[in-house]
Amino acid sequence: MGPARRVKLRFGIVSRRWGFRRWGFPGRRPRFGRRVAPLTQESVATLGSVHDAICAPALHHTWPILATHGSLEVRIAQTDYEIEAAQRLRYRIFYEEMSAIPTPRMRGEQRDFDRHDEFCDHMLVVDRDVLDENGEPAVVGTYRLLRGEVAAVHGGYYTSAEYDLTPMLKSNAPGTRYLELGRSCVLKSYRAKAITMQLLWRGIIVYLDRYAVDVMFGCGSLPGTDPDALKLPLSYLHHFHSTPDGQRMSARPELYVSMNRMAKADIDPKDALRALPPLVKGYVRAGSFIGDGAVIDRQFGTTDVLIYFPVSNIEQRWRSRFGRA
Repeated sequence: MGPARRVKLRFGIVSRRWGFRRWGFPGRRPRFGRRVAPLTQESVATLGSVHDAICAPALHHTWPILATHGSLEVRIAQTDYEIEAAQRLRYRIFYEEMSAIPTPRMRGEQRDFDRHDEFCDHMLVVDRDVLDENGEPAVVGTYRLLRGEVAAVHGGYYTSAEYDLTPMLKSNAPGTRYLELGRSCVLKSYRAKAITMQLLWRGIIVYLDRYAVDVMFGCGSLPGTDPDALKLPLSYLHHFHSTPDGQRMSARPELYVSMNRMAKADIDPKDALRALPPLVKGYVRAGSFIGDGAVIDRQFGTTDVLIYFPVSNIEQRWRSRFGRA
């Protein structure tokens, strides 16, 4: 199949996925955030004032670039091809570089995927100076985002397979807006550039403002499946960053692994922070809490912890660094 035919086919898939009539698909990319109920005139006016860089969907066919630095830019995937590029990056990192175990289909297609990919938003960092095999800017970083109103009509959250989210849902007021984050990764050659992860965070800040998100959450992963080998970071998270009573979510009983493996007095916080993966370290430094109990993820070769992050807890210095105050 030649490039022109392949592009035509992919846009046909996108038109069906986003609800356009087969023969009435407009000659432009679909509009970001349109997979749920359409916006009212009042909500469009409100959303348009959230962030100067984000204008009302009624006036723009696509979202603008969320953040940029040099040749790198952050945006939301808007075609099947862009989503597949993110999945290929995830496969390369999780299954080839790390120790995740792919299914036969994943191995054959060289992509990491699950049922949630179809209805999540996929945030991308692309390098305009590096082109992939089809001449598109290469995807060098990604984050998967699932809003509560989307999860509600598509069978729930990925995190609920490992943690009981009931305390979070009951303790927050009706109408609280949730965002699940997951599948974060950055190409190895770009990890040494702190700006890559910083750009993803800038994009997330814009996304939070755009949808007036109140609470972020998701699974953070520590490499390895031996909790005793991870006793320092696990115990540190348990003693110093535990979610407040009443909101504390626990690992499902059949998966629960105690994180309390060292006495608090025996923990050197500086040593513990150095033992944390950069992403988890970034979460707790920015103001997030950690749920009760860890979960061993055999497929990915990791020990997972629950990140609970009320947006109001984002420290001012982080907002100043990654977004607008």
